Amino acid sequence: MTANLIMDAVMTEQLHYTDATLRNVLSNVRTIAMVGASADWKRPSFFAMKYLQRRGYRVIPVNPGRAGTEILGEMCYASLADIPGNIDMVDVFRANEAVAGIAEETIALAEEKQIKFLWLQLGIRNDEAAIKVEDAGVQVIMDRCPKIEFARLSGELSWSGINSGIVTSKVLKAPRA
Repeated sequence: MTANLIMDAVMTEQLHYTDATLRNVLSNVRTIAMVGASADWKRPSFFAMKYLQRRGYRVIPVNPGRAGTEILGEMCYASLADIPGNIDMVDVFRANEAVAGIAEETIALAEEKQIKFLWLQLGIRNDEAAIKVEDAGVQVIMDRCPKIEFARLSGELSWSGINSGIVTSKVLKAPRA
């Protein structure tokens, strides 16, 4: 079987992450670099950034077109390398075509910036890049939204009548306290 056929077979598989895995990621993250962050309040990245900030995460926007300005009170940077200090997670709000470059930058900076997780937003999946990133010791989550997963795991999502897939009579604890 050729490499392309193998990758096609991998790409058609449904991704599944356990609640424990997602909770572990969200519990161990403090600082998120959001690649593709937008200052436009109508964009999903703006809403996700604001939500995650309100849940106690520091979210640092990465957007070359907005570098040097602030988004939601945080300085925006042109690249991951420009961010001072450590980054726990890179959250990608970019098209699939941009993922390979972001993955390479994540790999190059993983040790220096102590990056533990690369999270690709809903609809974003690049199995080849994910394999390289995981080989470099960084855990990858694809085709998921940390805002949605946080709300689901904390029980907030079911407040509006949405089936979160979690059935329990216990009060749910947020992924981070």
